[in-house]
Amino acid sequence: MKLLLPIKRLFSKDKKLTEFLRNVFGYYPKNILLYKLALCHRSASTQQINGIRINNERLEFLGDAIISAVVAEYLFKKFPQKDEGFLTDMRSRIVSRDSLNKLSEKLGIKTFIKSNNSFFSRSINGDALEALIGAIYLDKGFNFTRKIFITRIIKYHIDIDEIESKDINFKSKLIEWAQREKKQIEFVVVNEVGTGYNKHYIVDVLIDSVAFGNGRNYSIKKAEQNAAEKALSKISEEKI
Repeated sequence: MKLLLPIKRLFSKDKKLTEFLRNVFGYYPKNILLYKLALCHRSASTQQINGIRINNERLEFLGDAIISAVVAEYLFKKFPQKDEGFLTDMRSRIVSRDSLNKLSEKLGIKTFIKSNNSFFSRSINGDALEALIGAIYLDKGFNFTRKIFITRIIKYHIDIDEIESKDINFKSKLIEWAQREKKQIEFVVVNEVGTGYNKHYIVDVLIDSVAFGNGRNYSIKKAEQNAAEKALSKISEEKI
């Protein structure tokens, strides 16, 4: 835990953070340093003598994988009659960068994020939420994290029925953006995997000949939608 010691200097009032975690997630943390690290954006990194930078990027990576797994399992059980395409689309909507940013803001995580005042990107909020989930996993284990995410976040802050009812045309939104910005856009089927009923397509969306996102689905149209959604998320993050 020596790697986490510099994080102690970033927070002067552990009590506020502890109470925040109790109010939002319903429990008191065992290792508060993990949660401090989860809220340290790379712009506020501290650096060890050995050159290792201390920030939340590794926890963000971990949390992203955990959220995806928990949401996938939740949807699998909630919609036993739905196919893989529907489940993939629903998961993409729930864990999209825009959705996680909004969720993080709703939970009030922004108040505790440590970042350089000159740096601002809305994706900081979603990144911090992912990192917090990674911290919960390391502090309390997977089963506890899954329970917390379902009972404290999905149940109270994510309207699954509303998400299901929305038919968002990401491809149209991307094309409209490209027209406004005078960008060339192209959807390309780069691979076909499987045969017969198991055949699915992998589609790249290119903006000015640069790949911005890819999608995978049994339907080319749905694969294009998935690719467009990822491209829009990247555009939002990078403020293109």
